[in-house]
Amino acid sequence: MSFHTGAPSMRRAFSRAPALAAVALFAAAAQAQTPASAGPAADAAANPVIHPGNSARAKPATDLVVDAGANSATNPAAGAASNPVTHAATSAAADPLTNPAIDMAADPATRPAASAAALAPPPFTLEAALQSAAERSAAMQAAQASVRASGEAAVKAGQLPDPTLKAGVDNLPVTGGQRYTIGQDFMTMRRIGIEQQWVSRDKRRLRTALADQRTGRERAGYLMELATVRQQTATAWLDAAYAKAALALREQLAARMDEELAATRAAYRGGVKSGGAADVVAAQALQAQARDQVLAARQALQSALIALSRWTARPVGDVAGAPPAPESYVSSLPPEALRLAQPTLIAASDDIAVAEADTAVATSERKPDWTWEIAYQQRGGAYSNMVSIGVSIPLPINRRDRQDRDVAEKAELASKARLGYEDTERQVEADIRNDSAVLSSGRERIAELRAALLPAAAQRVQLADAAYRAGTGSLADSFAARRAQLDAELQVLDLQREVSRTWARLEYQVVPSTLAAAQ
Repeated sequence: MSFHTGAPSMRRAFSRAPALAAVALFAAAAQAQTPASAGPAADAAANPVIHPGNSARAKPATDLVVDAGANSATNPAAGAASNPVTHAATSAAADPLTNPAIDMAADPATRPAASAAALAPPPFTLEAALQSAAERSAAMQAAQASVRASGEAAVKAGQLPDPTLKAGVDNLPVTGGQRYTIGQDFMTMRRIGIEQQWVSRDKRRLRTALADQRTGRERAGYLMELATVRQQTATAWLDAAYAKAALALREQLAARMDEELAATRAAYRGGVKSGGAADVVAAQALQAQARDQVLAARQALQSALIALSRWTARPVGDVAGAPPAPESYVSSLPPEALRLAQPTLIAASDDIAVAEADTAVATSERKPDWTWEIAYQQRGGAYSNMVSIGVSIPLPINRRDRQDRDVAEKAELASKARLGYEDTERQVEADIRNDSAVLSSGRERIAELRAALLPAAAQRVQLADAAYRAGTGSLADSFAARRAQLDAELQVLDLQREVSRTWARLEYQVVPSTLAAAQ
């Protein structure tokens, strides 16, 4: 407590008096040199003695010197020098050594809040979030790697197998006087040759076509991943945007409750308003609930921002911009355009192409590949050297149970792919019709609630406030009416969020051709 340190405080105050006077004179000189257009901000910056919140910043330089040196209302140190009883508390508030808040305010390098605000990431708009997700998604990078891998395999598919180098010794004697000798027996030969499996040009063309179709299927898989990332990112952004709006509504209600409750307490204390404490207690309970709901809404917003950062792969501190109108062009796309833009349908169509190309390759395998060989054979010096040429031809003696079975297997897989495409197309079209119906119904419901529910809730608040001012109603009733109005606004907001989520699911399931080409 300050009265325990009166004597030391007095000594410290008197010891600082010369320094304070010097500072005041320095401030006066600086004020005199400052142009008149500098204004209060320059006064506050040039005079560290006067607190920025005091009205003295608008006074002339002479008044500033007097106030800073002698007025305890604007100079805590001077007031402490004349009043040792209050010096301890005052000097603690005015001395940067004992009050870190003042020191931090004076030194920009020690402002953690300002530094954190400067380093905070900028708010994400919807388009910025979508762009960041498309550029930084690990799943999309993995899909791109898969596409590149398939492209490498397509180059390999059209090549001939590597030739085989063959070397050896033929007819080496192991008994008799010439055993283990190479150049004495006329049948002993050192041999070196090349063997090449020959794959026909048609087979290589079909294999290349199969590899190309598989590459196309991987591209479709990449587009599916892109659509999924865009859908999830848009949904997460919308959740954050509506969580931010809900927090703003709850904070507005809590602030209004604080103002009303403070005014009511003052009226009761001054005897202006009659009534018991029950009204104030009931209002305090509603105020506590409103504050708790504000904290819950802040946590919901924080969770939504964290969920969004999972897709943007960057920290998200806030979102900016209004949610788009729930109108999707996908609802009006004809089936032909949908087949070219909907990644799920593109992938199902590519599955058919891959299966048919695989069937063609299996059919070509019914004809075996020949293997050619040429070898040079060297005998002893007394004998002539030789060249051998040969060919190996597989004999498909059980074609009905081997090669034909492969062809039948691939043909059935192609039938499966075609049937799967039909089922996928029905599912996609049904989902689009359902989401379009949900959007249409949601827009009608939102318009109805705005036209009927919100005006009724606002009128209830007006009636409750009028009754409270007239003395026929309680503050708790007024607070209850405002909470009912907030509930109505949140009901509309929740419906908007659900409709927007449906819009995102519908809108971003299709990848625009320009974006697909850029990717």
